[in-house]
Amino acid sequence: MSVRRVMGIETEYGISQPGDPSANPMLMSGRVVTAYARSVGLRSGQTGWDYADEAPLQDARGFAMDREFADPSQLTDEEDPTMANVVLTNGARLYVDHAHPEYSSPEVTGPRDAVIWDRAGELVMREAARLLNQPGMPPLNLYKNNTDGKGASYGTHENYLMRRLTPFADIVSGLIPFFVSRQVVCGSGKVGIGTESQRAGFQLSQRADFFETEVGLETTLKRPIINTRDEPHAVTEKYRRLHVIIGDANHCDVANFLKLGTTSLVLGVIEAGAVTQNLALQEPVAALRAISHDPTLRTSVRLEDGRELTALEIQYAYLQMVRDWLGSDDLDSETVEVLDRWQQVLDKLADDPMSAAREVDWVAKLQLLQGYRNRGLEWSDPKMRAIDIQWSDVRAEKGIFHKLAASGRFDELISAADVEAAVSNPPTDTRAYFRGRAVRQFGENIAAASWDSVIFDVPERCTMQRVPMLEPLRGTQQHVGALFDRAGSADELLRTLLTD
Repeated sequence: MSVRRVMGIETEYGISQPGDPSANPMLMSGRVVTAYARSVGLRSGQTGWDYADEAPLQDARGFAMDREFADPSQLTDEEDPTMANVVLTNGARLYVDHAHPEYSSPEVTGPRDAVIWDRAGELVMREAARLLNQPGMPPLNLYKNNTDGKGASYGTHENYLMRRLTPFADIVSGLIPFFVSRQVVCGSGKVGIGTESQRAGFQLSQRADFFETEVGLETTLKRPIINTRDEPHAVTEKYRRLHVIIGDANHCDVANFLKLGTTSLVLGVIEAGAVTQNLALQEPVAALRAISHDPTLRTSVRLEDGRELTALEIQYAYLQMVRDWLGSDDLDSETVEVLDRWQQVLDKLADDPMSAAREVDWVAKLQLLQGYRNRGLEWSDPKMRAIDIQWSDVRAEKGIFHKLAASGRFDELISAADVEAAVSNPPTDTRAYFRGRAVRQFGENIAAASWDSVIFDVPERCTMQRVPMLEPLRGTQQHVGALFDRAGSADELLRTLLTD
């Protein structure tokens, strides 16, 4: 019983070319991926993506959508040779997804490491932006956010490995109230109400207005609170990968840490059959938006049993269920930290939301914007939206969050040295180690890779050799580190792997 499980974050970055609103975002995104890949000695297309085991239309409810009826954005198992795609030495994937550059972090085993490798992605994008903003080049900006404020939304997705035997209906019923309410802790804040910011105001979440249904397979239209994609990237009979699309992109370490940590613990409660409170909401989508639209956190939402609770009260109920499930004996330090910080942040938000400005993105952003409002700016002023966008600029000298962070305004859980190391190096305790180490050491001999395989193409062999990695906790430094240390060539590594 622990917060630890295999998890990861996928972040699509906002992209713009100031002064040229007609610029093609797919071409711009391709430039981002290609520029960074070249700068680290890779080329786009080298170590391409292996689509063989992808099944984006398989639904966790027990059926598969017919390709004839799928939106093109759902067909992520079809290779597009025009889209830039590269696997990095840290085990991450950097590619173009839906007209955005996306950094998909390597698999990790806990929320602290998830934050480290997510922040490493920020440095990757910052370096790409630097490379593409040299004198004589058209300017290009990247943003770690989830909406342009004009009707477009792009995702920050989380992934959690679960036991296959857990009934999916239990996952749905246990998670919907949690996801609807957790935005009080991990929302990133947004100027404007509505998908196109039709109404003036400020809300907790950048994504809340873009969700239309409770459960579904889609990710870019008819967005569901619970995504049903059943694509485990692991042994199908044993594992389920819960693909979470409802989160915001976080800059604050504490909020990001709690987003991953609290979700993992709630999943533990669901897997154990330890959900002891019925928190089912009468209208989840409406509740999601109502909570997001109220920064005072006083809005209550109606449960199916007739009770009315605030988002904070729902979060406290989940915290208590987690504590009851865990007990108090032999908890690892990371689990204890998640519990303590969850309690502390909820208490701050309950006492005075603005007191959580060091930990919670939306509070920090609102605190800054209130200063401008005190000087006469209204929520409807275009300058307020511009500040909202600039908050998430990846450049250290331009991004408002990064400038405030440099002045010590936020509680940081991760050292800069750890983040810098994670840009080039994979986690040591998952299969990402094998993937990243293989790219670093034998990249010229890797034809393709995916989350669950690496395909080698070596001159000594007449056919390509696929190395399957269906167990996410195999292929770690402990398992294969010495093999890589001894291998003088990719063929030598393969000979050792095949005989062991």
